[in-house]
Amino acid sequence: MSQASPWWNPDRHSDRRPFLAARGRIKGNLRDWFNAQGFVEVETGCLQVSPGNETHLHAFRTELIGTDLSRRDLYLHTSPEFAMKKLLAAGETKIFAFAPVFRNRERGAIHAPEFTMLEWYRTGEPYETLWTDCKAILKIAADVGKHSPWSYRGKTCDPANDLQALTLNQAFEQLAGIALRETIAAADVDRARLAALAGAAGIHFGADDTWSDIFSRVLVEKIEPKLGSPRPTVLYEYPAHEAALARPSPEDPAVAERFELYACGVELANGFGELTNATVQRRRFETWMADKDRIYGEQYPIDEDFLSALAGMPPASGCALGFDRLVMLATGAERVDQVIWTPLPEAGR
Repeated sequence: MSQASPWWNPDRHSDRRPFLAARGRIKGNLRDWFNAQGFVEVETGCLQVSPGNETHLHAFRTELIGTDLSRRDLYLHTSPEFAMKKLLAAGETKIFAFAPVFRNRERGAIHAPEFTMLEWYRTGEPYETLWTDCKAILKIAADVGKHSPWSYRGKTCDPANDLQALTLNQAFEQLAGIALRETIAAADVDRARLAALAGAAGIHFGADDTWSDIFSRVLVEKIEPKLGSPRPTVLYEYPAHEAALARPSPEDPAVAERFELYACGVELANGFGELTNATVQRRRFETWMADKDRIYGEQYPIDEDFLSALAGMPPASGCALGFDRLVMLATGAERVDQVIWTPLPEAGR
């Protein structure tokens, strides 16, 4: 089988160039929109003490060597989140960044080990405001990309349509036939009940899979492929057990102020009403790192400076959007590699 020519081959580059030119225009228009909304663009360092502490995120580790030859492990960040929240604690109120981020063990049509994250934060505003931001971002990308409706693997989406809002409970009930609410409470989850419901729905899982593992299998197999078609979908009110860095809902502590945005079955963004309780966040980090050690045999350090800043951070909402995926859908590209200027070659190429 012949190998594809490298991305720098003139013929291949000429095929990719329209996508790349559109990428620049979309970024420019989004930057103008954020500036008009009163946001300040920030640039965060890629080298961090901790790359992020979620169980299934995998980082690139490197080593800092001092002038005295002392050595210290550092990581390429998986998101600018920790650094941007420190800026909120410092007094910034509306910030955004186009940040290069790095994730190991991720490669495919919609995954790249190095990609661009569009991340933004608003202080003092409800997290539903971010949904309005997402709608504006989709419209800008669609207008610039001039490719509508969007499509990916047989799913289509008109980005000009109003967002469909669907809770996790509704999604599990309607799309998977599973009464998720029966398996969650504010303080705990019922693994046995979810296992029974998932098994009846045809989901296969291991005897040692946790509630979270089974939850993720249902989400990936039964729900995500059906989201964002024929219009963009906001999936919200995640169980508190899957809150990540989101705060509990004041109306229902069993769920969190977390949402994800989908188009054509592709996850585009992940947003939170931000947790500012450092004690609770530390507990989550420690739980995730224990799970990471159990599953993968490794842990990442906790950024103590981040937790100190979190205690002084004002109420805020924030969202992280995969910019390359957005450009891919908006231009009609088939893979994110087509919209990245200098993609990392596959092994052996």
